[in-house]
Amino acid sequence: MPDTPAALRVLLVDDNVDTLESLQILLETLGHEAAVARTPAEALAQAATYGASVAVVDIGLPGMSGYELAPELRRASPVPLRLVAFTGYAAEEDVARAHAAGFDAHLVKPVDVDRLLEVLAG
Repeated sequence: MPDTPAALRVLLVDDNVDTLESLQILLETLGHEAAVARTPAEALAQAATYGASVAVVDIGLPGMSGYELAPELRRASPVPLRLVAFTGYAAEEDVARAHAAGFDAHLVKPVDVDRLLEVLAG
């Protein structure tokens, strides 16, 4: 397992409560702070006030896709924000689409803890 990076403030955006809770517990166990948002509107409000350095964003959100939300999160955040797509879409074209939408990294559900740590350290 890679070394755990210094503590980060992470915004988790997913409409699945179980996914949010699991990721939040995992990140907090690893020494990070994590805020959660279940909707794009909640995510934008959190981005404007929480000061996260990383946002892990589901692509399949209701009302606004993660692809659409990504640039809005960057604009809303008062600090530089690294965006990580977190999705069940794993084909090569899905990864390319995530990068084209402004994501810095792409993670596939269910989360691979080693890969998550690599991305957080990146």
